[in-house]
Amino acid sequence: MKKLLLTYLTIITCVYLQAQDTLPNFSVKNIGNNRIIVEWVNRFTDIRQISIQRSFDSLKNFKTILTVPDPTNPQNGYADTKADNDHMFYRLYILLDKGVFLFGSSRRPVWDTMTAYKKINGAAKPNAIIPSILDTASKGFGISNKPKVEGWVPSKFVFTNNGDGYVRINLPEGEDKKYGIKFYSFDDKFLFELKDIKERSFKLDKTDFYRSGWYKFELYDDGNLVEKNKFFIPKEF
Repeated sequence: MKKLLLTYLTIITCVYLQAQDTLPNFSVKNIGNNRIIVEWVNRFTDIRQISIQRSFDSLKNFKTILTVPDPTNPQNGYADTKADNDHMFYRLYILLDKGVFLFGSSRRPVWDTMTAYKKINGAAKPNAIIPSILDTASKGFGISNKPKVEGWVPSKFVFTNNGDGYVRINLPEGEDKKYGIKFYSFDDKFLFELKDIKERSFKLDKTDFYRSGWYKFELYDDGNLVEKNKFFIPKEF
Protein backbone atom coordinates (compact mmCIF):
# COMPACT_ATOMS: atom_id res chain seq x y z
CA MET A 1 0.00 0.00 0.00
CA LYS A 2 2.79 2.36 0.91
CA LYS A 3 4.60 1.59 -2.36
CA LEU A 4 1.39 2.23 -4.30
CA LEU A 5 0.88 5.61 -2.61
CA LEU A 6 4.48 6.61 -3.30
CA THR A 7 4.02 5.73 -6.98
CA TYR A 8 0.81 7.75 -7.06
CA LEU A 9 2.56 10.70 -5.41
CA THR A 10 5.36 10.56 -8.01
CA ILE A 11 2.89 10.53 -10.91
CA ILE A 12 0.90 13.46 -9.51
CA THR A 13 4.09 15.44 -8.83
CA CYS A 14 5.33 14.92 -12.39
CA VAL A 15 2.00 15.97 -13.89
CA TYR A 16 1.91 19.08 -11.71
CA LEU A 17 5.47 20.13 -12.54
CA GLN A 18 5.09 19.46 -16.26
CA ALA A 19 2.06 21.74 -16.28
CA GLN A 20 4.28 24.66 -15.29
CA ASP A 21 5.97 26.35 -18.30
CA THR A 22 9.61 27.36 -17.92
CA LEU A 23 10.67 30.78 -19.23
CA PRO A 24 10.63 31.99 -21.94
CA ASN A 25 7.58 29.70 -22.20
CA PHE A 26 4.56 30.47 -20.05
CA SER A 27 0.94 29.36 -19.72
CA VAL A 28 -2.27 31.38 -20.05
CA LYS A 29 -5.40 29.86 -18.54
CA ASN A 30 -9.01 30.94 -18.40
CA ILE A 31 -10.33 29.86 -15.00
CA GLY A 32 -13.71 31.57 -15.38
CA ASN A 33 -15.31 34.51 -13.59
CA ASN A 34 -13.38 36.96 -15.82
CA ARG A 35 -10.00 35.71 -14.58
CA ILE A 36 -7.07 34.96 -16.90
CA ILE A 37 -4.04 33.42 -15.18
CA VAL A 38 -0.58 34.02 -16.67
CA GLU A 39 2.04 31.86 -14.95
CA TRP A 40 5.56 30.55 -15.44
CA VAL A 41 8.62 28.88 -13.88
CA ASN A 42 11.88 30.85 -13.84
CA ARG A 43 15.28 29.17 -14.05
CA PHE A 44 17.25 32.17 -15.28
CA THR A 45 19.94 33.28 -12.82
CA ASP A 46 20.58 36.64 -14.50
CA ILE A 47 17.02 37.87 -14.89
CA ARG A 48 16.32 41.57 -14.23
CA GLN A 49 12.74 42.21 -15.38
CA ILE A 50 9.58 40.42 -16.41
CA SER A 51 6.67 42.39 -17.87
CA ILE A 52 3.31 40.95 -18.90
CA GLN A 53 1.89 42.42 -22.11
CA ARG A 54 -1.56 42.11 -23.68
CA SER A 55 -2.98 42.82 -27.16
CA PHE A 56 -5.97 42.20 -29.41
CA ASP A 57 -3.46 41.11 -32.07
CA SER A 58 -0.87 38.33 -31.87
CA LEU A 59 1.95 40.36 -33.47
CA LYS A 60 1.60 44.04 -32.56
CA ASN A 61 -0.02 46.67 -30.34
CA PHE A 62 1.04 44.94 -27.14
CA LYS A 63 0.76 47.05 -23.99
CA THR A 64 2.37 46.30 -20.65
CA ILE A 65 -0.23 45.56 -17.96
CA LEU A 66 2.21 44.62 -15.18
CA THR A 67 5.92 44.66 -14.39
CA VAL A 68 6.57 41.90 -11.86
CA PRO A 69 7.93 43.28 -8.55
CA ASP A 70 10.42 40.43 -8.09
CA PRO A 71 11.34 38.66 -11.37
CA THR A 72 13.76 36.29 -9.60
CA ASN A 73 11.00 34.24 -7.96
CA PRO A 74 11.32 30.64 -9.19
CA GLN A 75 7.56 30.37 -9.74
CA ASN A 76 5.22 33.27 -10.36
CA GLY A 77 2.07 34.44 -12.09
CA TYR A 78 -0.61 37.08 -12.39
CA ALA A 79 -4.42 37.09 -12.49
CA ASP A 80 -5.71 39.47 -15.17
CA THR A 81 -9.25 40.57 -14.33
CA LYS A 82 -9.40 43.62 -16.62
CA ALA A 83 -9.13 42.12 -20.10
CA ASP A 84 -11.76 43.27 -22.62
CA ASN A 85 -12.50 39.65 -23.49
CA ASP A 86 -11.24 36.13 -22.77
CA HIS A 87 -9.46 35.55 -26.10
CA MET A 88 -6.87 38.34 -26.17
CA PHE A 89 -3.18 37.62 -26.72
CA TYR A 90 -0.51 37.68 -24.00
CA ARG A 91 3.27 37.68 -24.10
CA LEU A 92 6.20 38.20 -21.68
CA TYR A 93 9.02 40.71 -22.02
CA ILE A 94 12.10 39.27 -20.28
CA LEU A 95 15.17 41.40 -19.54
CA LEU A 96 18.46 39.71 -18.64
CA ASP A 97 21.90 41.03 -17.69
CA LYS A 98 23.81 43.34 -20.05
CA GLY A 99 20.66 44.57 -21.76
CA VAL A 100 19.83 41.20 -23.32
CA PHE A 101 16.07 40.78 -23.73
CA LEU A 102 13.60 38.38 -25.30
CA PHE A 103 9.88 37.89 -25.75
CA GLY A 104 7.86 34.79 -25.05
CA SER A 105 5.63 33.70 -27.95
CA SER A 106 2.20 35.34 -27.84
CA ARG A 107 -0.56 33.10 -26.52
CA ARG A 108 -4.30 33.10 -26.04
CA PRO A 109 -5.94 31.72 -22.89
CA VAL A 110 -6.98 28.08 -22.87
CA TRP A 111 -9.76 26.82 -20.66
CA ASP A 112 -8.43 25.34 -17.42
CA THR A 113 -10.09 21.92 -17.39
CA MET A 114 -8.76 21.19 -13.91
CA THR A 115 -10.58 24.22 -12.53
CA ALA A 116 -13.74 23.15 -14.33
CA TYR A 117 -13.43 19.71 -12.76
CA LYS A 118 -13.03 21.25 -9.31
CA LYS A 119 -16.08 23.47 -9.80
CA ILE A 120 -18.18 20.43 -10.73
CA ASN A 121 -16.95 18.62 -7.64
CA GLY A 122 -17.43 21.59 -5.33
CA ALA A 123 -13.77 22.54 -4.75
CA ALA A 124 -13.56 26.07 -3.40
CA LYS A 125 -10.08 27.25 -4.43
CA PRO A 126 -8.50 27.29 -7.91
CA ASN A 127 -5.42 25.08 -8.34
CA ALA A 128 -5.96 23.48 -4.93
CA ILE A 129 -6.49 19.81 -5.83
CA ILE A 130 -2.95 18.72 -6.64
CA PRO A 131 -1.23 20.63 -3.79
CA SER A 132 -3.74 19.14 -1.34
CA ILE A 133 -3.02 15.62 -2.61
CA LEU A 134 0.70 16.24 -2.29
CA ASP A 135 0.31 17.62 1.23
CA THR A 136 -1.80 14.69 2.36
CA ALA A 137 0.54 12.11 0.88
CA SER A 138 3.68 13.78 2.23
CA LYS A 139 2.22 13.96 5.74
CA GLY A 140 1.38 10.27 5.55
CA PHE A 141 5.02 9.37 4.87
CA GLY A 142 6.58 11.93 7.18
CA ILE A 143 7.88 14.03 4.29
CA SER A 144 8.29 17.66 5.32
CA ASN A 145 7.07 20.35 2.96
CA LYS A 146 9.44 23.05 1.73
CA PRO A 147 9.41 26.15 3.93
CA LYS A 148 7.45 29.02 2.44
CA VAL A 149 9.53 31.82 0.94
CA GLU A 150 8.33 35.19 2.12
CA GLY A 151 7.46 37.54 -0.71
CA TRP A 152 8.90 41.02 -1.12
CA VAL A 153 6.87 43.75 0.58
CA PRO A 154 7.25 47.20 -1.02
CA SER A 155 8.13 50.10 1.24
CA LYS A 156 5.41 52.58 2.15
CA PHE A 157 8.03 55.34 2.39
CA VAL A 158 10.10 54.90 -0.80
CA PHE A 159 8.42 53.28 -3.80
CA THR A 160 7.55 53.49 -7.50
CA ASN A 161 3.98 53.65 -8.70
CA ASN A 162 1.89 53.30 -11.87
CA GLY A 163 4.89 52.56 -14.06
CA ASP A 164 5.68 56.28 -14.60
CA GLY A 165 9.33 55.87 -13.64
CA TYR A 166 9.23 58.26 -10.68
CA VAL A 167 10.47 57.25 -7.25
CA ARG A 168 7.95 58.45 -4.69
CA ILE A 169 9.04 59.59 -1.23
CA ASN A 170 6.33 59.71 1.43
CA LEU A 171 7.73 60.26 4.92
CA PRO A 172 5.89 60.49 8.26
CA GLU A 173 5.18 63.99 9.49
CA GLY A 174 7.05 65.48 12.45
CA GLU A 175 9.02 68.69 12.93
CA ASP A 176 11.62 66.90 15.03
CA LYS A 177 12.32 64.31 12.33
CA LYS A 178 15.64 64.56 10.49
CA TYR A 179 15.35 62.12 7.62
CA GLY A 180 18.07 61.00 5.27
CA ILE A 181 18.03 58.41 2.49
CA LYS A 182 20.98 56.56 0.92
CA PHE A 183 20.51 54.95 -2.49
CA TYR A 184 22.45 51.96 -3.82
CA SER A 185 22.55 49.87 -6.97
CA PHE A 186 21.26 46.30 -6.68
CA ASP A 187 24.87 45.07 -6.24
CA ASP A 188 25.29 47.46 -3.25
CA LYS A 189 27.28 50.23 -4.96
CA PHE A 190 26.57 53.60 -3.33
CA LEU A 191 24.87 56.07 -5.70
CA PHE A 192 23.86 59.22 -3.79
CA GLU A 193 22.33 60.46 -0.55
CA LEU A 194 19.58 62.87 0.47
CA LYS A 195 20.39 64.60 3.77
CA ASP A 196 18.20 66.51 6.22
CA ILE A 197 15.07 66.16 4.07
CA LYS A 198 12.61 69.01 4.66
CA GLU A 199 9.69 67.95 2.49
CA ARG A 200 7.65 64.94 3.54
CA SER A 201 6.15 64.05 0.16
CA PHE A 202 7.98 64.44 -3.17
CA LYS A 203 9.35 62.43 -6.07
CA LEU A 204 12.65 61.74 -7.80
CA ASP A 205 12.96 61.49 -11.56
CA LYS A 206 14.06 58.17 -13.04
CA THR A 207 17.03 59.94 -14.69
CA ASP A 208 18.60 60.08 -11.24
CA PHE A 209 19.04 56.32 -11.50
CA TYR A 210 20.44 56.09 -15.06
CA ARG A 211 18.49 52.99 -16.17
CA SER A 212 15.68 50.61 -15.31
CA GLY A 213 16.11 47.86 -12.75
CA TRP A 214 16.22 47.21 -9.02
CA TYR A 215 17.68 49.67 -6.55
CA LYS A 216 18.20 49.53 -2.80
CA PHE A 217 17.85 52.25 -0.19
CA GLU A 218 18.37 52.91 3.50
CA LEU A 219 16.05 55.33 5.32
CA TYR A 220 17.42 57.06 8.43
CA ASP A 221 15.86 59.24 11.12
CA ASP A 222 18.47 61.35 12.90
CA GLY A 223 21.13 58.79 12.02
CA ASN A 224 19.09 55.79 13.15
CA LEU A 225 18.18 53.21 10.52
CA VAL A 226 14.41 53.08 9.97
CA GLU A 227 14.18 50.79 6.95
CA LYS A 228 16.25 48.91 4.36
CA ASN A 229 14.34 47.90 1.25
CA LYS A 230 14.34 48.02 -2.54
CA PHE A 231 12.24 49.36 -5.41
CA PHE A 232 12.00 48.71 -9.13
CA ILE A 233 12.13 51.22 -11.97
CA PRO A 234 10.44 49.66 -15.04
CA LYS A 235 11.75 49.88 -18.57
CA GLU A 236 9.73 51.96 -21.02
CA PHE A 237 8.35 50.36 -24.15
